[in-house]
Amino acid sequence: MRFLACLLAASSFGVSLQIPRPRITGDAHMAIYVSDLAKARVFYKDFLGYAEPYHLNAKDSDRERIAFIKINEDQYLELFAEKPRQEGWQLNHISFATDDAETMRKYLASRGVKVPEKVGKGQIGNSNFNITDPDGNIVEIVQYEKDGWTRQATGKFLPESRISTHMPHFGVIIGSLAEATKFYGDILGFQDIWRGPPNGKVLSWVNMKVPDGPDYLELMLYSADKPADTQAKKGTKNHICLVVPDIDKAVAILETRRAATGYSKPIEIKVGQNGKRQANLYDPDETRVELMEPNTFDGKPVPSSKAPAPMP
Repeated sequence: MRFLACLLAASSFGVSLQIPRPRITGDAHMAIYVSDLAKARVFYKDFLGYAEPYHLNAKDSDRERIAFIKINEDQYLELFAEKPRQEGWQLNHISFATDDAETMRKYLASRGVKVPEKVGKGQIGNSNFNITDPDGNIVEIVQYEKDGWTRQATGKFLPESRISTHMPHFGVIIGSLAEATKFYGDILGFQDIWRGPPNGKVLSWVNMKVPDGPDYLELMLYSADKPADTQAKKGTKNHICLVVPDIDKAVAILETRRAATGYSKPIEIKVGQNGKRQANLYDPDETRVELMEPNTFDGKPVPSSKAPAPMP
C-alpha cells in the first residue's frame, strides 16, 4: 500500500518513472551501397580476405540484394546491391548491438526519440528496429538471437585470410556537433573519448565510445564551405576502420593479392593525426576502408583537440 501511495503521489505531481537504458555493447555492422555486387565481393572477400556466410534476395525475385561479410562473431558489413537513397552517398545505415532491444525501444521513446510501435524480427532472425540521428542517418539497434543466422554461424566463416578481425569504429558525417552529442551522448550514453586533429584550428572529428564496450563511433564534421554530400563522394568521411596489429605486414599481404583481385590504387602507410600508423583502401564505389594499428607509433598518447567545431 505504501509503494502504491508513492506511485500515486508521483503521478499527481506529473513525475514519470524513468526507464533505465539497456546496454549498448558494440558496433554491430555498417551497411553500404554497392553498384556492382560481384566487384564488391572481389574487394571484400578476395582482397580483404573475408567470408560471406549468407545473403538475401530481393522480395519476389532471385536478384541478390544484400551480401553479409563477416568480420568476427559480432561484427559484419552489409553490402546493399541497390541504388543509393542519395546520389553519391554510399552509407545505408549503421548498427549498434544491445542485449535488450525491447527495453531499449521503450527507453528511447521515454527520451523523446521516435521509435516503431514494436521491435521487429529481421530476415536473418535477429530482433531489431531503426531510429534516425539528427542528421537523418539511419541507426539500427540489434539484439542477436540464439536462433538467428548470426549466432547460428558461430565458429564458422572466419578464415585465416581476414586482413583484420575487429572493426573498432566506423565514421559517419554529421552537421551539428551539439545535436549529435545530445543524441549519441546524452540519450544513447556514448562517451566523448578523443577529438582531432590535435593541432587544427577547427575540429574535424569526434570519437564517441559505446557505453558498454570498446568500440566507438567517429563523428565526421563538415562546414558550410565543404558540403557533406561533396565530401561523401570523395569517400573520405563515411568510412570503415579495421584494426591490424602490424600495418607493414597487412599491406604486404594485400600487395600479394593485387594481381588476382585487380586492386590498382596505391597503398600508402602514414602516421595519422591520432599518432597511429594507417593506410587507406577504397572499394569499387570509393567507400574508404581504413587499416589502422591499435597504438600510437611511438607509444605516446596524442592530446585531444580543443578546437571549436565548424559551423554547419
